[in-house]
Amino acid sequence: MTLLIVLLLVFILQNTGSVTVEFFGLSGVLPLGVSMLLSAVVGALAVAMLGAARIIQLRRMLRRVTAGRRSRG
Repeated sequence: MTLLIVLLLVFILQNTGSVTVEFFGLSGVLPLGVSMLLSAVVGALAVAMLGAARIIQLRRMLRRVTAGRRSRG
């Protein structure tokens, strides 16, 4: 874990050039490393949320199927 944090800090410190970020009419200036790290984190959170929603959906479907089998047999 410590190595990952060190690598992230090195990445951010090596990519200090400023970029303009625009999103839904909002704009701001961030260092390139920070903006890339932020977009990766937001993307990972989006994937995790979609994955969690799918898991919940599949668990509900499994409960319905097993409840239907129990009532029949």
